[in-house]
Amino acid sequence: MAAPAIVAQSAHDERPMLGAEEGMQQTPDPSSQQQDAVESSTQDLSIPMSTAISPNDDPAVPSLLASIAALGDRYTTSHDNASRLELLAHGRSLVRALETPRETMIKHCWAQPSAFMCLTLGVDTALFHHLSRDPARPKTVAELAEATGVEAVLLARTMRHLASMGYISETAADEYLPTNFSLSLTIPIIGDGYPVTADCNVSLLRFPAYARKIGYREPNEAVGAYQYAMPTEESFFAYQASHPPLLQQFNRHMGGYRQGRPSWMDSGFFPVQDRLVKGAQTGKDDVLLVDVGGSLGHDIDEFARKYPDSPGRLVLEDLPAVVEQIKPGQIDARVEPVSCDFFAENPVKGARAYYMHSVLHDWPDAQSLAILSRIKEAMRPGYSKLLINENCIPDVGAHWESTALDMQMLSLVSARERTETQWRQLIEEKAGLSVVKVWSVGNGVESLIECELP
Repeated sequence: MAAPAIVAQSAHDERPMLGAEEGMQQTPDPSSQQQDAVESSTQDLSIPMSTAISPNDDPAVPSLLASIAALGDRYTTSHDNASRLELLAHGRSLVRALETPRETMIKHCWAQPSAFMCLTLGVDTALFHHLSRDPARPKTVAELAEATGVEAVLLARTMRHLASMGYISETAADEYLPTNFSLSLTIPIIGDGYPVTADCNVSLLRFPAYARKIGYREPNEAVGAYQYAMPTEESFFAYQASHPPLLQQFNRHMGGYRQGRPSWMDSGFFPVQDRLVKGAQTGKDDVLLVDVGGSLGHDIDEFARKYPDSPGRLVLEDLPAVVEQIKPGQIDARVEPVSCDFFAENPVKGARAYYMHSVLHDWPDAQSLAILSRIKEAMRPGYSKLLINENCIPDVGAHWESTALDMQMLSLVSARERTETQWRQLIEEKAGLSVVKVWSVGNGVESLIECELP
């Protein structure tokens, strides 16, 4: 899903809230004609079973192997991330080419959901913490069962599946070592992704039934797939806010999502000195950067650390319940937390830049326009900028991380990841701002959309 701002400020949902059943009754079931058309289309096609048990793309294997050999030589020499990613993409393509459709189906329907369950169980019971202590010494199921409180026979079955999927290493019967992956599950911002998305993924799994219920249209109302799946009358954000342990896990998961990804404030991405610092006013009351809906301040704290000599004040805005969680010393001393609802008037006027990270993807266009209008009111003509840090999906060749997040937004909050065309329509045609430039360093990496008043 998204950056840390997603739960915090977005917990305030202005869309009218209906009960789950009431919302479902608003839209009729698909017509019988539509159902007949689906049935007819399935009867008109006959694919031989040999297709399902043959490799997906056998002719592509030789060229993929040649590319992997060349890329492997380059990566083992340079160990640069670009080479690693290219080699990884070709490796995945090779697996897809060699797999049969039947094998892919079993992987999707059995192996991956089961592995997700086992990983979640392991995080919940601190299994990976116990496995990671003295990591070079293999641990038996018996000693891990005693440490975790999980019945040995249950633990043996779950660990066997995790080993078969390569997530832990099997050294003997009922004996295991950790891998780098399972070691990383002891880091809260990595491990907490599993229990929290176990809750979120219910709406993904139930989305086909919900889509059938509403006639296979794109949902854009408050009551959507999440309410249908849970079931609950609360919005996704309200539900998170009313369950503090879940909210804490979610915010940690968002922190994990950000790790290892290029940041807009890094060299070679957005020219911070030339486009932001240069021309900024330097009075003691002048504000350089406002992080709107910035949750616990991950981004603006990073900015303060990377640009310690930048002029002006740094302001973090979010709901009172969020900024109250920030403890002394948790973020840079330059950052000033301010209680603010981004649907209301912004208290900081005329800042050099207003910044939002993964805020607007939480909202359909109507609510996004309301948020943008409040920032637009606060901007100073000829001086202020709006920096929107979001995925900007290409029309062709989209990266799987971006499309996966788009499906999460669809099923959780009836919102979306936008293409560049959709961003320009929202920002320029609807909100009345000007897009100066879309800054990016590659597919699958969040872009920075630089905007000004026209």
